[in-house]
Amino acid sequence: MAGTGVIVNVLGIAIGGIIGAAAGRLISERYQETLMKANAIVVLFLGLGGALSKMLRVGADGTTLDFVGVNMMVASFIVGGLAGEIINLEDRMESFGVWLKKKVVKKSSGASDKDAMFVDGFVSTSLTVCIGAMAVIGPINDRLLGDPAVLYIKTVLDFIIVMLMAASMGRGCAFSAISVGALEGAIYIFAGFLEPIMTPAAEANLSYIGNMLIFCVGVNLFWGKMVRVANLLPAIVIAIAWAFLP
Repeated sequence: MAGTGVIVNVLGIAIGGIIGAAAGRLISERYQETLMKANAIVVLFLGLGGALSKMLRVGADGTTLDFVGVNMMVASFIVGGLAGEIINLEDRMESFGVWLKKKVVKKSSGASDKDAMFVDGFVSTSLTVCIGAMAVIGPINDRLLGDPAVLYIKTVLDFIIVMLMAASMGRGCAFSAISVGALEGAIYIFAGFLEPIMTPAAEANLSYIGNMLIFCVGVNLFWGKMVRVANLLPAIVIAIAWAFLP
């Protein structure tokens, strides 16, 4: 049934977050810190590996590696970063996270120390599971082809990642399901308009820049908030548009 992929992805993320948050309450602070660093390393290498697969190409002589798409990368991050700062997506996401926290976290004995990380968990996890080609191509295939396979695969990956992140960052991670539902739901609805845009070149650019942004999320998880990743999200739009330049 068309649309099941989006629903399954949202449910998988929510369930993974709930299980991870529940398990995390039973883990000591020392183990939580190790889990946090492990999560960061996983996200770093997921992003790095995906970006390098698009960035490097075997040269004509078959013995060297060439960098490709450098101009696209520079233009996407500069123009997209400026646009993101003007829109201020980072603060908007954090404000929504604060609003969610007020609705979910009660000032009672049930609140834990991890609830202090609610907003960071929500924002970091949302960025991790929303950025990438699968989050765009999946809903398009689900709507136009009736094929949710891409989103089913994404659900398995997201479930594991969100569960691990929630174990160290708390229940805010589970609410990244809202972000994914909003993004993939919108793409699903407007799939007819987006399909002609998502050419192979546009998909490659999306994957290129998206994986670099995932790497930036890993940087923030490992070293603290050093990059305003949400404000770099418009770089994805620029990267897709670049594919249509002559």
